[in-house]
Amino acid sequence: MLLVAHGTRDPRGGRVVRRLAHAVGRTLGTSVRTANVDVVGPTVPEALRGMSGRVVVVPAFLAAGYHVRTDLPAQLAESGHEAEVVVAEPLGPAPELARAMLRRLREAGWRSGDPVVFAAAGSSDERALEDVDRAADLLGRLVHPAGEPLRATYVTSAHPRTAEVCASGAGGEFVAPYLLAPGLFHRWLREMPSRATAEPLAEAPEVVELIARRYLDACRADPARASTVPFSS
Repeated sequence: MLLVAHGTRDPRGGRVVRRLAHAVGRTLGTSVRTANVDVVGPTVPEALRGMSGRVVVVPAFLAAGYHVRTDLPAQLAESGHEAEVVVAEPLGPAPELARAMLRRLREAGWRSGDPVVFAAAGSSDERALEDVDRAADLLGRLVHPAGEPLRATYVTSAHPRTAEVCASGAGGEFVAPYLLAPGLFHRWLREMPSRATAEPLAEAPEVVELIARRYLDACRADPARASTVPFSS
């Protein structure tokens, strides 16, 4: 497996992706390498040069925006390894991520009935925003069992802005970051008025479970790899 993330200069983000790769590799019994589509290396072509045979690429993105639809295919084409690659679905939206966000909220002190602000990074890609809306709906079903919808807010690039929503509240909200790893956006969220800001998803067990599921689904959809799936769920 090649686990492909966005890339960040914050060393904590890189460590999260590497720890996820290690945990998923241990779960599946297969080797897992990492790559980034932006900011820092290794790039996808660089990572693929060290891999042989067929590779399952799992995009570690919470929505299918520009990086998933444009950057990743372009880097695969550049690599010359494209014919030997099976690309899985991106991570989000998915029920596992909603359960992981609920875990993080509870760790931050949230209890049933406390107000929640769903905070995503933001995107100019309407299809990515639709994915985020579905992710907010999945978390809303867990934090508001009675059916009250949970609306997505955004740190940047889209509206409503999380900062405006937090500023208009009474400061008693729990912020639920729809972020994979710590970094600049999470720091900004922690500076906004709220009761508490939960931690990013990081290596929550549900995230490891989801990455493994994305890998297995891609293997099952590819007849050339169907007989080599090392693990079944």
